[in-house]
Amino acid sequence: MTSRDAVGAPLELVDLDRELSWAEHELPQRERTRHVHSLHPYLGKFVPQLVEVCLHRHFAPGQRILDPFAGSGTTLVECSTFGARSAGVDVSAFNVLLARVKSARPDPAVPAALAEAITRIDDVAPAPTTSTYLKEWLHPDALADLLRYRALIDPSSVAADVMRVVLSRSARSARRAPHHNLESPRRPETGPYWCHKHRRECRPTSDARQFLRRYTTDTVARLTEYAGLRHDVDAVVHHADSRTVDLGTTFDGVITSPPYPGRIDYHDQHRYAFDLLGLHGWQDREIGAPSRGLSRRAIESYCDDVASVFANARRFLRPGAPVIIVIDDVRDLYDRILELSGLTIVDERRRHVDRRTGRRDAGYYEAVIHAVA
Repeated sequence: MTSRDAVGAPLELVDLDRELSWAEHELPQRERTRHVHSLHPYLGKFVPQLVEVCLHRHFAPGQRILDPFAGSGTTLVECSTFGARSAGVDVSAFNVLLARVKSARPDPAVPAALAEAITRIDDVAPAPTTSTYLKEWLHPDALADLLRYRALIDPSSVAADVMRVVLSRSARSARRAPHHNLESPRRPETGPYWCHKHRRECRPTSDARQFLRRYTTDTVARLTEYAGLRHDVDAVVHHADSRTVDLGTTFDGVITSPPYPGRIDYHDQHRYAFDLLGLHGWQDREIGAPSRGLSRRAIESYCDDVASVFANARRFLRPGAPVIIVIDDVRDLYDRILELSGLTIVDERRRHVDRRTGRRDAGYYEAVIHAVA
């Protein structure tokens, strides 16, 4: 019996999709974070293998796929290695930046530009910042080096957005955050603390250059690997509201994972990037934001908002186009959401997720809904 046959599912879960239920040894972290999928940490993304299987089940190379909740761009990246054209939409300016960098055709001039930037950090003065967040969460020396690197970014350079991602990733690691909780630290650590990850006493760093160097090397390696796998297909990312965006073309289907109500603040998890890169936030347009709570009114608003996204997407789908939705629907909201959006459910399966990051618990189930326009 394989681990897929023994993932611990209750007997009544006869709809368990074993092809999408991987044990750790079957799908190790290095495979889940292959090439550009791990270009920058992102809380809430689904594994690329999930998109890969759905593409092979429901689509063909050359078709055009939409992800109206693009996030970090997982669907778009997998479409590009599958040979399908794609488009994604997101309200977070940082998500859009990251998705564009990950899914774009890697430019051969980028590695040299990144390598040169690392050697020129001392050639520029750090531009001042008014961000109280950055001043609180970064040692002055680390912040100064990050600001020097930022000053080296030429907006007209082909490497500009890649450098912004390297800068953001370095800022995340250089923060005064405990190593065991980089995702959602509650307060800056300014002195020694017990580190649950390393099982010893750790101290916050004052050195951002180590991360700038490390992530420059890592980024070049990941982009180089991706360049050898990516097909010559378009991947477009819209910074817009999926409830109202005009996509201007017809799509052959959707693969997406909507936000879960009340779980993740998709703006706040990258607060350092918004402040460091001067990105404009659209928190008021974020669907299911934790700040709205989980009251009956908040859940009704969530259902209406997600239904509006799919109803708008349906306007650009060919008749009968498959819509694949991955969601932890613990409140059984999606029958109603899809009815409101005008989509028809064909099938609904379950996948077992037995891995979690950080120190959270080890297992839960997700629904994989197959609907049609």
